Amino acid sequence: MDLRNIAIIAHVDHGKTTLVDELLKQSGAFRENQAVAERAMDSNDLERERGITILAKCTSVEWKDKRINIVDTPGHADFGGEVERILSMVDGVVLLVDAAEGPMPQTKFVTSKALALGLRPIVVLNKVDKPDAEPDRALDEVFDLFANLGADDDQLDFPVLYASGRAGWAVADLDDPHENLDALFSLVVDHVPAPKQVAQRNDPFRMLATTLGADPFLGRILTGRVESGTLKTGDTVKALSRDGTQIESFRASKILAFRGLGQQPIDQAEAGDIVSLAGMSKATVADSIVSPEVTEALPAQPIDPPTITVTFGINDSPLAGRDGKKVQSRVIRDRLMKEAELNVAIRVTDTPGGEAFEVAGRGELQMGVLIENMRREGFELSISRPQVLLREENGQRLEPIEEVTVDVDDEYSGTVIEKLTGVRKGELVEMRPAGAGKTRIIAHVPSRGLIGYHGEFLTDTRGTGVLNRVFHDWAPHKGAIPGRRAGVLISMENGQSVAYALWNLEERGKMFIGAQADVYTGMIIGEHSRDNDLEVNPLKGKKLTNVRASGTDDAVRLTTPVTMSLEEAIAYIDDDELVEVTPNAVRLRKRFLDPHERKRAAKAAS
Repeated sequence: MDLRNIAIIAHVDHGKTTLVDELLKQSGAFRENQAVAERAMDSNDLERERGITILAKCTSVEWKDKRINIVDTPGHADFGGEVERILSMVDGVVLLVDAAEGPMPQTKFVTSKALALGLRPIVVLNKVDKPDAEPDRALDEVFDLFANLGADDDQLDFPVLYASGRAGWAVADLDDPHENLDALFSLVVDHVPAPKQVAQRNDPFRMLATTLGADPFLGRILTGRVESGTLKTGDTVKALSRDGTQIESFRASKILAFRGLGQQPIDQAEAGDIVSLAGMSKATVADSIVSPEVTEALPAQPIDPPTITVTFGINDSPLAGRDGKKVQSRVIRDRLMKEAELNVAIRVTDTPGGEAFEVAGRGELQMGVLIENMRREGFELSISRPQVLLREENGQRLEPIEEVTVDVDDEYSGTVIEKLTGVRKGELVEMRPAGAGKTRIIAHVPSRGLIGYHGEFLTDTRGTGVLNRVFHDWAPHKGAIPGRRAGVLISMENGQSVAYALWNLEERGKMFIGAQADVYTGMIIGEHSRDNDLEVNPLKGKKLTNVRASGTDDAVRLTTPVTMSLEEAIAYIDDDELVEVTPNAVRLRKRFLDPHERKRAAKAAS
């Protein structure tokens, strides 16, 4: 059967996964009456809740006797480790661009990787049926983006389709009837070359592993494209690392191919097809799976280094062990090592003492997803503030710089520029009107300055601003960046909070807890209205006397407490604070619960 391998790339929320749904439906991958979840490719619970794609996934459709393997890629740069390797499996890309928003920073990130590999893109302007869509402007911006990224003449001569993924149609001209996605199917078949590997079916078997998964019955599963030769179930193969060293030799116990949404066992894998293999125990991503006679490894994409690090420790608060079942450092370490094995963008190192582990990754979102997954599995953790990883080069300290693209209403642009360039040591690169009373601001800001900024940004823009960031470059260290300005309110007692006490504390600042909440000494229960920390007693009840006066015994009415999501809590804390994460609670606390220890540590630090 004739083969085509394509990846769908786009910025977050431009409609990749919805379009893949429609391609599956119209190619007959589902039965007419089959119940299918919306965004069927986002299979993970967190992907469904957040409406984002975290893991790259493959699917395949059949159209007019051609098989098209489609890879749905994540849009967030935090999961970029996935994107780079996946693009090496395909022969063409469909770049999806929102006709209203135009190309966005993460589009740029993925597109630059695709153009560097020499792939010729197909551009699909999606959501052209939106009232604020401007397909012509978006198309000009795509052309400018390709030119800026150094595309060659073949890549600049890209075909364009106008589409609505949700309505399930794509056309070459907006005046054509809006019926189905046939125009996209036929363009993929005509424009994307068949895998060049097909000609090498008689050579020895070679395959580069691009993603790693795990199955409860089959064990480790490696997915990749067969570069040459054929492999039958039961054949013996070996795994080579990037430098050609043999890692292991094993029998391919199962070969799985993508068919529709599922995977089906097949007897033989052929050059050009994207398949998954089971049977290995050590081989991992970027390794080559080859026939016994092959001695050289296939060239693999180097993996971008992590940019931030977070310390995962055991939960040692007085409330430890009440919610979760997995609380020992040994269990936490095993889980993190398993994650580092499956996710090549994460590095785990032990700290002295063995009670905590340094986890380095690509960004706050990636860390937030890992912690959220672990708490759902029953883990209890204490998490430190994220630290940016620095580099030493020629005796100079370098730090990662990110390109930040902001779309805000004109009235808030001054505040945003002041926060990015004044407070956070960023450099303004570009500022231009973006239509309908909005301004687009592009700045290069140190990654350190962006930790915890997103919540403040939403407050500054009254929730209307859109902020996107992507790694730009390394630059000399920019000096100290001020952290959180406000102090915190710290509990000085253990027990359950009392409404009367919280009511009296409201004038001191914002509360993070309500009445009847479990508190302990050293736990952070609110934000102080001034810049110093204050110890308070949230357990203090009302003194009862014989005297009664009208008006003094009214019911206490508390202001609703501020509740923080996991990412907000991690971004909020200071260096001397931790987030206590359990399956049912996210609490803030001081690293040292005892006030005397805190004073000693502060003295030593200063």
